[in-house]
Amino acid sequence: MFEMLFDAVSGSGNVSPGEYLLLLGAALVMGLVIAWTFTWKTDHTKGFAVMLSLLPAVAATIVLMVSGSLGASVAVAGTFSLVRFRSAPGTAREIGALLMAMTAGLACGMGWPLLAGLFTLTMCLAYTILMRTPFGEPRREELKKTLNVTLPEDLAYADLFADVFETFTTQAQMTQVKTTNLGSLNRLTYNVTLRRAGEEKAFIDALRCRNGNLEISLAERCGEEDRL
Repeated sequence: MFEMLFDAVSGSGNVSPGEYLLLLGAALVMGLVIAWTFTWKTDHTKGFAVMLSLLPAVAATIVLMVSGSLGASVAVAGTFSLVRFRSAPGTAREIGALLMAMTAGLACGMGWPLLAGLFTLTMCLAYTILMRTPFGEPRREELKKTLNVTLPEDLAYADLFADVFETFTTQAQMTQVKTTNLGSLNRLTYNVTLRRAGEEKAFIDALRCRNGNLEISLAERCGEEDRL
């Protein structure tokens, strides 16, 4: 089985190392385009963006290995189902690393060590470059805050702060409404993104004029896990 180090049989014949690197490069480019498209102006983590850009290359290698082999296809499907659904939920980085490690192991087990080596080197290099560049980093994390505002329970709050949010934030989304003090007060929770740094005090002062000078808190937004 090992006399042909790179006989990854596809529909058009054997694939040479150069052709494989060309296919892998094309998959990486498409992954970057997809990652940029789906993370543009949305809340996300760097790990999610990086792993999303690498997954097309993983999938391309898997398809290349199992092409034309029903037995290999069934084995790969079972292996990846075991990894994904029989392990504890992880972040995008952890799941992506598992998928890449399984792909390299499958390539070696199927007698294609050169393919496994090229895959591992290319993917590790791409991962290192992407993690060391600003690619996928959420913009201005310091401006993302969690706002808690306490209101009297008889005060309508639907559009109470609309103009204040328009002045001081670029995004404001209510995430929770909770009664407190035996139902005499409501506590509203928002995820907000401030327009400029250093305006926290002016923002809070504007809110105090609307909530009867009750409790207000503005804190760093809790980090979101980079799940796939």
